[in-house]
Amino acid sequence: MALALAPDLDRTGRQPPLDTTTHSCHDGHMAEKKGDILAYQETFERLREVRDEAVRHMRLAQQLHAERRDILRGLIAEGFSQAEIARELGVTRQAIQKMLAG
Repeated sequence: MALALAPDLDRTGRQPPLDTTTHSCHDGHMAEKKGDILAYQETFERLREVRDEAVRHMRLAQQLHAERRDILRGLIAEGFSQAEIARELGVTRQAIQKMLAG
């Protein structure tokens, strides 16, 4: 009984090599979409806004992580243990270690 091969595999079980019949954005098959790009300008503008907002949030998160780390270091310098800080914050001591490392 012969096994049926998936349609995209050759007899060796591998994908056949690419050839000139393989569709890509360079052979014009995707070119018809490009004409519609003008109809999506508002969508692209919103994408830019969302991207910029995400970058802003990432920078703010980095600043907050640094501030949190500095506060934790200050508490430890005052004599509090990681376990005490963890109990007060309702997290594990390991979470405090990660906050200090990050």
